[in-house]
Amino acid sequence: MSKETKYTEDNIRSLDWKEHIRMRPGMYIGKLGDGSSADDGIYILLKEVLDNSIDEYVMGTGKTIEISIQGDKVMVRDYGRGIPLGKVVDVVSKMNTGGKYDSRAFKKSVGLNGVGTKAVNALSTFFRVESTRDGKSAAAEFEKGNLTHQDALEETSRRRGTKVTFIPDNAIFKNYKYRTEYVAKMLKNYVYLNPGLTIIFNGEKYFSENGLKDLLADTITKDDRLYDIIHLNGNDIEVAITHSKTQYSEEYHSFVNGQHTTQGGTHQAAFRESVVKTIREFYGKNYEASDIRKSIVSAISIKVMEPVFESQTKTKLGSTDMGGGLPTVRTYINDFVKTNLDNYLHKNPNTAESLQRKILQAERERKDLSGIRKLARERAKKASLHNKKLRDCRVHLTDSKKDRNLESTLFITEGDSASGSITKSRDVNTQAVFSLRGKPLNSYNMSKKIVYENEEFNLLQAALNIEESLEDLRYNNIVIATDADVDGMHIRLLLITFFLQFFPEVIKEGHLYILQTPLFRVRNKKETIYCYSEQERKDAIQKLSGKPEITRFKGLGEISPDEFVHFIGDDMRLDPVMLDKEKSIEELLSFYMGKNTPKRQEFIIDNLKVELDAVEEEL
Repeated sequence: MSKETKYTEDNIRSLDWKEHIRMRPGMYIGKLGDGSSADDGIYILLKEVLDNSIDEYVMGTGKTIEISIQGDKVMVRDYGRGIPLGKVVDVVSKMNTGGKYDSRAFKKSVGLNGVGTKAVNALSTFFRVESTRDGKSAAAEFEKGNLTHQDALEETSRRRGTKVTFIPDNAIFKNYKYRTEYVAKMLKNYVYLNPGLTIIFNGEKYFSENGLKDLLADTITKDDRLYDIIHLNGNDIEVAITHSKTQYSEEYHSFVNGQHTTQGGTHQAAFRESVVKTIREFYGKNYEASDIRKSIVSAISIKVMEPVFESQTKTKLGSTDMGGGLPTVRTYINDFVKTNLDNYLHKNPNTAESLQRKILQAERERKDLSGIRKLARERAKKASLHNKKLRDCRVHLTDSKKDRNLESTLFITEGDSASGSITKSRDVNTQAVFSLRGKPLNSYNMSKKIVYENEEFNLLQAALNIEESLEDLRYNNIVIATDADVDGMHIRLLLITFFLQFFPEVIKEGHLYILQTPLFRVRNKKETIYCYSEQERKDAIQKLSGKPEITRFKGLGEISPDEFVHFIGDDMRLDPVMLDKEKSIEELLSFYMGKNTPKRQEFIIDNLKVELDAVEEEL
């Protein structure tokens, strides 16, 4: 007979605000992470502080925001109105306290619930807030949400505004590192959405005059645009649209009140619908929605009164109403696009002609592929039922919403031993494994037809569920897990080529990573250290002293499941695959995967020389 667990008053515990945030950080900032992903917690901390400065600009004050990230210390300084001096401590340490509850002051604010800066405070080992206004300043310092020091009110000649400095707690954000690329992308979005705002990050200036038009211009090269960017502005709405000459699938950048809604929501769904409806009516043809939207690259920003997001991290809009007496989000966007896009196409017949040719081309390709696609889907369905190609995880969606689980991960690996180790080590709730059979095909310069005809590509596409749109992606993180040898590197390159050729938005939106696994294991009887580089191996030998046992891992299959669990768990190291903004996708693919050229041979020789020099130095 099992022993009954006692349940008394002693089991009931009340947590104060900071204890609750530290115990359940995911409720406030989403996933934690180490900075290798754009939606990791350290970037959410920065965003929560920055949102308050952006709101000051939106309200008409503070045209410049300064940001500094030096190591683990983050500083954000705005020149807005400054926090009321008597409330400096309260607004960063008392829940349900803030100026945004008064909708008269912040009608279309980014943050509404007054939680953001409190979460930053509670999750930082050092947090300092300074406010200057009316020739006076006040400041307070905290550690993990606890007040440690408060400056007395003093006279000052400094410009008005608010300055926040914080250091994320490395006990919560383990081995974290801010990546400049992710911070820069975030800041660019802020200036695109707020033309006239200047953000200075570590001395570099970010500024936009043309809003979402500049965003698209930065996203898709001029040579790859089918027609000039369509830029439409209205009250509480802005839209930018073009089509790519080379990209296959749809790409959307959507925003609400300045918040980047990476998982879309009601506004993005309404926008996709309205584009199709307007174009059908303009041409008087009942074109397939997929043919109209194929290769579209677009952005939409709307402002909503007191928006409802589906999580604290605000990545998906749930609101159905615009507020302020306006119609629903769907009706508002439909009416705007119908009027303004239709007018634009009438006034720009060359654009209308180019767009129609693109739609008809997509229609022909779809019909040509229809038989192949049907067979491919049947093969994919049969394969998923009868073999172990995909070892799926239990959770793709959150419990109550049709959102990708932020932790859901698909490992793409090659070989039975490697996939076996990962499968036995993984978290079956959130981690899935896809096993490749041999090296993938080099898909450079091939048509989409090859994706359906090639079994590996067809099954991978089906596993990811990205045939029609990235919105349907089943896993938030796609991780290439191959050996760190020549063959493994080649497989990585072939897989990256597949995504660049057919699904570049997977990379653009920050979903593709390379798994880093240790090259060495250094251990004695008391301690084991896993080393990811030659320098780490040297440091480990010095730390353990004596003659520790050193093992060189030649492949993933050599790492036992008991050990592998460390490398794909909380301490997993991921390198994000990022695009070089200075080069087009075509240029990248041509250089790395095209015919051998003297330029590429020179590149390989130069890099090989660097490696040989390093080896000689070691010897």
